[in-house]
Amino acid sequence: MINIEYKGVTFVEQLKFDILVDGVLLLEVKAVQEVLGIHKAQLLSYMKLLDVPLGLVMNFHAMSRSVDFSRMALNRKEVLRGK
Repeated sequence: MINIEYKGVTFVEQLKFDILVDGVLLLEVKAVQEVLGIHKAQLLSYMKLLDVPLGLVMNFHAMSRSVDFSRMALNRKEVLRGK
């Protein structure tokens, strides 16, 4: 559960992320043909809400024999300004 504050109103919501490692790395695991901007935006939103500095989108597409990674880093100043 996480508290989300918006225009003075606080909401308590449950986030459904994949893996959080030691509070510093958030993994979003996908099995899609192509990682889209919406997948990265989802990871970035979770990183901001949880104040996690690093994130990875890992794509395990069935047709590929390798795993594709998209790395994201959260700017600490961005978090301090109010996310």
